[in-house]
Amino acid sequence: MDLFSERFDLQQVCEAAGVSQRTVRYYIQQGLLPSPEARGPGSHYGAEHVDRLRVIKRWQRQHLPLAEIRRRLEGLREGEIRQLATGPEEPPAESARDYIRGVLREPTTATSPLGSPALGASMAGSGPPKQAGMRSQWDRIALSPDVELHVRRPLDREQNRRIERLVQAARTIFEEDD
Repeated sequence: MDLFSERFDLQQVCEAAGVSQRTVRYYIQQGLLPSPEARGPGSHYGAEHVDRLRVIKRWQRQHLPLAEIRRRLEGLREGEIRQLATGPEEPPAESARDYIRGVLREPTTATSPLGSPALGASMAGSGPPKQAGMRSQWDRIALSPDVELHVRRPLDREQNRRIERLVQAARTIFEEDD
């Protein structure tokens, strides 16, 4: 299969990117992938879809949540996505705890989308998802009397589990100081 040919059907895109059809449909619904050119059995996808799927998988291996991946993809042009999809891969963080520590150590200014922007920088000033018809809301979670965590919902089940683990760990840390 030639990735630079004009059109693919859903099965070809899934094979090229190593994902399921259900995953492709979910990512379209979540605003991670653009909709195909047509609807139904005649749907056609382009090389950009394959590139985006590869970048999504790469960033998932680095423990990035889908909401962060969506934010990063929104600021990229097609050429930048292709470069990320075909370029060398960054090593994944050792654990979620190491990832969070790294994010907290990074400066709060945004870097190039091809680099590794800080989670805080990419979230600062970001509004609701830009896909038409997609709604979201912000939840405020009190971690201590003076500290809150703000989370944009909806999140998938895995992201909700991670948020719960983060809240439990943060509350434990704040209780240690008392």
